[in-house]
Amino acid sequence: MALLRSRLPRLGPLCCGRRDIGFFSSTSPSNWSKVVSEAEKIVGYPTSFMSLRCLLSDELSNVAMHVRKLVGTKHPLLNTARGFVYDSRNNLQMRGLVVLLMSKAAGPSTAAADLLQQDMVSGIYPSQRNLAEITELIHTALLVHRGIIDLKEWTNSDGPLKDMQFGNKMAVLSGDFLLANACTGLAQLNNTKVVELISSAIGDLVQGIYYENSCTAEESSPVADVTMATWEEQAFLSHGSLLANSCQAAMELAKHDKKAQALAFQYGKHMALGHKMNSDLQPFVTGGPGDPVSFSLNSAPVAFHRHAVGAETWLLQLQQATTIGRQVDYTKLWRTIQAGKGVSSAIGLCRYHGNKALEAIQCFAPSEARSALENIASAVAKF
Repeated sequence: MALLRSRLPRLGPLCCGRRDIGFFSSTSPSNWSKVVSEAEKIVGYPTSFMSLRCLLSDELSNVAMHVRKLVGTKHPLLNTARGFVYDSRNNLQMRGLVVLLMSKAAGPSTAAADLLQQDMVSGIYPSQRNLAEITELIHTALLVHRGIIDLKEWTNSDGPLKDMQFGNKMAVLSGDFLLANACTGLAQLNNTKVVELISSAIGDLVQGIYYENSCTAEESSPVADVTMATWEEQAFLSHGSLLANSCQAAMELAKHDKKAQALAFQYGKHMALGHKMNSDLQPFVTGGPGDPVSFSLNSAPVAFHRHAVGAETWLLQLQQATTIGRQVDYTKLWRTIQAGKGVSSAIGLCRYHGNKALEAIQCFAPSEARSALENIASAVAKF
């Protein structure tokens, strides 16, 4: 665990006044979908179809037929499957796209004498494209595995118990199938260092899921205390590690030096953490007071709010927002958090991670790919 913490970004004091160093002060809000669409043109093809070969395999086609049995239930695997077909925010394939852009921004290495530049397509080696697909398969497997539900929380309104049990089996089997395909592709890259990097990321993902499940089990407890250090560690494991290690692995495949690899790792880490922070902030920066509210008590704005008001005040606020039936009134709690400093502090941290990602990418020569990486980092920090 000590080694893990040494790899995590350090937040320092939770006072965020020093975080905004100017990258976002004069830029106008940009459309995330437009940024992603323009970036896909640079790497040569729409990455929204990156893992399509595996998703349309005979094995998963059979799984999809069985998943139809879940229609009419509230099993999360259904929503996950719908997301593969229609992802309105273009978030699902973001990781592979960043890996491809990083590969193109760095270009060929002078040390890669045995790698023929004529093998490159749109400035990207075939092995780097394979790595991007592997990254997406691993992330997709994670999303599918997250569709496993705790049957102890099952109610009749969720659907028949036998269907919910069946959905869990499908989530386990299909997620394992995707992960097995990713590992097979990883071995075919024939690079021990890349295998080590991606294996480390898979280990972090598993540990991150364990942390998430532990926190979810305690989320309804009024004494549960998710600090920013806890949020930071969980976010790196569940979201930052895969992208960071994949960006570094892309540099390794082109035989770039350790400095380029370290900077690619930093971009991937801060980009992923900024993306996660942006996701946590969405319930607090979109919509209005009268709109339906849903957010996690483990999200970053809530953790910042807890830190700002102190444990005793937070406990009192949570009790005041809890009904007689011990259900949390999220609308009331949302208003309380909006009135504090948690949201503004979280926005400051999101911009901090965006700035750090921009700093890391400055080492590469100006190009369309580098500009696309800059636009993606900027879009994540727009509110």
